[in-house]
Amino acid sequence: MLVHGGAGTYARLYEGGSDAALMSAHLATALEAATEAGWGHLVGESDDPVAAVVAAVRSLEDDGEFNAGRGSVPNSAGEVEMDAGLMDDDGRAGAVACIRRHSAIAAAEEVLRLDGPVLLAGPNADLFARQRGIPLIETAHAIRTGAADPSSMADHRSTGGPASSQGTVGAVAVSSDGRFAAASSTGGRPGQVPGRVGDTPLPGAGVWAEAGCAVSATGAGEAFVLAGFSRLVAAEHLRGGSLTDSLRAGLLAVGRYGGSGGGIALSGTGAWGACFSTKAMARSLRHQGGSHTVILG
Repeated sequence: MLVHGGAGTYARLYEGGSDAALMSAHLATALEAATEAGWGHLVGESDDPVAAVVAAVRSLEDDGEFNAGRGSVPNSAGEVEMDAGLMDDDGRAGAVACIRRHSAIAAAEEVLRLDGPVLLAGPNADLFARQRGIPLIETAHAIRTGAADPSSMADHRSTGGPASSQGTVGAVAVSSDGRFAAASSTGGRPGQVPGRVGDTPLPGAGVWAEAGCAVSATGAGEAFVLAGFSRLVAAEHLRGGSLTDSLRAGLLAVGRYGGSGGGIALSGTGAWGACFSTKAMARSLRHQGGSHTVILG
């Protein structure tokens, strides 16, 4: 499986501030922990790629250093609205948009299990999550602004939240018998218009999975939507392109709409790819032979 922590400038690391080394170490630890959390669902009897990508993304949502879950950034109204999307190669998809109080990827997983809707949005997404027993997820922003009781989140990382959040998070996985899944979760753009939804929860844009390929994206959401990035990457690969070339083709399409970002992908042959048009993208890989984590370039 392959996990990403967002594409962007990673200014705090590249500018070499006093906490750059500490942040780099934390990001590496967080990505490795997320990858291992997912990997646990790909070994033994479960061998479930959906459970694997959900577990990996949940781990990053809970971390606080990424723009997803606890680290989500506020919109222009000073509120947090989170999105997540999930898809498997059986054609099942689940997504939530503008959810405020619950784990977005956990709620998306519950939507995937419904017979009918693909995407739930706004207050009704939170209501659905509550009815399904999805745990509350208090953001660092809510804690600082008094919208949540800090005592309920005493273990929250003091360095998390908008001042230090990295990017959208995501994961792709393939089981030993060749089943695929992809997932993404985000807090959106800092200061975005309330109600804005980017590519993250949209099948074909932020996530895509089908027999032979799984893709998760991160970047300027509107351009990824217009490019149909994730489905385009899968189509290019299944027509015979390498994963790297297919991801580059997708990013070229994103660039034509004025956007930048990155993506990760897995194939049925065990090949993997990670490409980005920004300065950096953090990612972590785990396979039967071991693991590998890259924080920047």
